[in-house]
Amino acid sequence: MRFAVVGAGAVGGYLGARLALAGHDVALLARGAHLAAMVERGVRVTGPDGDFEAHPAVASEPEAIGPADVVVLGVKAHSLPDLAPRLGPLFHAGTVVMSTQNGIPWWFTPLERVDPAGVIAAAVDARRVVGSIIYFSTEVAEPGMIRQVEGSSRMSLGEPDGGRSERCQAIAAALREAGVRCTVTAHLREEVFVKLMGNAAFNPISALTGATLAEMTRDPDVSILARKIMAEVEAVAAELGMRLPVSIERRMAGVAEVGDHKTSMLQDLEAGRPLELDAVVGAVVELGERLSVEMPHTRAVYACTKLRADLR
Repeated sequence: MRFAVVGAGAVGGYLGARLALAGHDVALLARGAHLAAMVERGVRVTGPDGDFEAHPAVASEPEAIGPADVVVLGVKAHSLPDLAPRLGPLFHAGTVVMSTQNGIPWWFTPLERVDPAGVIAAAVDARRVVGSIIYFSTEVAEPGMIRQVEGSSRMSLGEPDGGRSERCQAIAAALREAGVRCTVTAHLREEVFVKLMGNAAFNPISALTGATLAEMTRDPDVSILARKIMAEVEAVAAELGMRLPVSIERRMAGVAEVGDHKTSMLQDLEAGRPLELDAVVGAVVELGERLSVEMPHTRAVYACTKLRADLR
């Protein structure tokens, strides 16, 4: 199985390095100093699951990689509309495209804040797509080096329609061979919303306050606000016909257990990078508008965080 990882940053670089170390045919698409460092020294990974070095192929353009069996989209959601039309050289008739983006992905339902004018959907045939949910946290510590900063290497993989397909089983098996605890789920959409329930609350609040997850859950007023946002996200899920398997209190407890960790949105803000705000928060607000779900707390935090990012 040949893998092409588009956007070999924190998540994509980590998965690509693990797959390459396990002996799979892997090519990484990257740019800038990160690309140069990987060309020179390979990909170095550090973290609680062990330190290692891998040497996959690295390129700056899809044409230099050519067709792959699995294309892993490791870029942030806001980069996909510009990137998707360039992915054609990576596809053959049976190529599978695996999304790893936070928030509500473009394949979930058409949303203007996620896929403006349907650019991604036009470039990536829906029949190619499998979704994934990442439960570990990684960061680019320096060019060519990925640091696993929190959580074991756990992720879920599934078909958008909820099936457990042979292609999902094959990709999951390859990831497990590479040391990733990958399960195939028949409830991918529900899992998207379970993760979203926490992200839509804590990511934007962290960007506004600069607080870690532990600091936000310990603060009585902020924890109340987070619960209100979670309840609004849960209400959107209910209108979509989904009953989430994890309660708000259990989700809050899970966030508290992570400890003094900065959310990815706060890390992006501090590093001067664009925020995944529309995929994580704006998309659920758009769904709420479409479904006539009142979301005053989510809308207020979204508006303030959007202004914060724009002013920066």
